[in-house]
Amino acid sequence: MKRLLIVRASAIGDVVFASALPAAIRRTHPDAHIAWLVEPGIHELLLADPNIDEVITWSKAEWVRLWKDGKRLELWRRVRQLRRELHARHFDIALDLQGLMKSGFITWLSGAPRRVGLGSKEGSQLLMTEVIPRGGEAARIGSEYQYLAQQMGFEAGDFLPTLTVAPAAAATVLGKLAEHGLAPGSYAVFAPFTTRPQKHWFEDAWQALAPQLIAATGLTPVILGGPADTEAAARIAAANPRIVNLAGQTRLPEAVAAIAHSALLIGVDTGLTHMGTALARPTVAIFGSTCPYRNTGRPTGSVIWLGLECSPCRRRPTCGGKFTCLRDITPEMVLARAQAMLAAGQGTT
Repeated sequence: MKRLLIVRASAIGDVVFASALPAAIRRTHPDAHIAWLVEPGIHELLLADPNIDEVITWSKAEWVRLWKDGKRLELWRRVRQLRRELHARHFDIALDLQGLMKSGFITWLSGAPRRVGLGSKEGSQLLMTEVIPRGGEAARIGSEYQYLAQQMGFEAGDFLPTLTVAPAAAATVLGKLAEHGLAPGSYAVFAPFTTRPQKHWFEDAWQALAPQLIAATGLTPVILGGPADTEAAARIAAANPRIVNLAGQTRLPEAVAAIAHSALLIGVDTGLTHMGTALARPTVAIFGSTCPYRNTGRPTGSVIWLGLECSPCRRRPTCGGKFTCLRDITPEMVLARAQAMLAAGQGTT
């Protein structure tokens, strides 16, 4: 196994879950060339990882746009170009971590003689030379990727997600925090936003939590999020002058650095929250309509999930928008869990 390609193009949370895989491969095959194919933007999460030799970007959005615009000839050129680029790297093995037709096609396009799919479906299994079912302890973070590593004979170890902080990104974000009078360890990251409303804790709950957290811990809440979250973040921040709103102001490497230097992270089921676990920060994850894991693998990481009969409903809520699975999680419950994680963090230092 000399040249290996990992295909996990999206999403941020899943890339974080799988982030322990390169180290597991490196422990087993120290001289291997390890590449990871991922979508632009998300690729910045992987650039600082010392166990990844090469990050290859694939713009799925651009391919989709060309298809919708009827520019089939140009799309075919892009496909052939990527094929040439991947074939030129002479991969021995390619791992499709998504198991979908789109990822299976890219894996097949790599030309690797051995192509391993994780739980391949949608017909992508026909493009693989072998398929490994999704297994492991479902309640544990990243368990399916750990199971894949074990089945492949990699030295999986504890297989906890891990991210590397880029020095330049750390300098940038620490400068932004310093403008608000914040030093490392003096703030708590709020990660309130994700892609679906049924995964969001309510804005009034965040507004109520902020002063309670400040009073109990002295930590300043710092909101992180993407450009699409700026309006919602502004509404939450308007409730308390102590809240620092950085939503839309940090790139992914800077968000990683901000979390790495925080005292605490509280968030919903979103990539930023999973980063808290990957960076071993005291973390409270608030889950409702989804429950990707309950075991964070770390004494400083905790999940609040009520386990209602209707949950997880994922993309098909049956509550008519009430989202009781999240509404019944109170700021007091979150604060108590946050204090417990902070205490656990002190016990591990």
